[in-house]
Amino acid sequence: MKLLFSLLLSLLALTSFRAHAQDKAKTSGTTQLQVKTSAVCEMCKARLEKAMAYEKGVQAASLDVPTQMLTITYRPGKTDAGKLRTAVRQTGYDADDQLAEARAYERLPDCCKKTNAIHTDSGH
Repeated sequence: MKLLFSLLLSLLALTSFRAHAQDKAKTSGTTQLQVKTSAVCEMCKARLEKAMAYEKGVQAASLDVPTQMLTITYRPGKTDAGKLRTAVRQTGYDADDQLAEARAYERLPDCCKKTNAIHTDSGH
């Protein structure tokens, strides 16, 4: 009887803990944003992903170089899509239909510039 009581008590505690963990996950939810960038190489990938890591509320960022799509996972209570697009532009890359900030673009290495002949000749 004591064994059955202990088992039921353990099961109840486990169920209660799991419900609490699920509630916490709901309150700290994240969302994803996809941004079409002008990034053209692996250096761009490293630069953008690092820059996004410093943005408040960003949980993860990953650039798919061939499609130039940056996927950002973030917490909506900490930032929003507009701020994230601005951060991409301030890093020197276009963000969807918004052009990169000129000064930031000029600071990019030549290999990362979308107007570089290497990229324009290869169909990037």
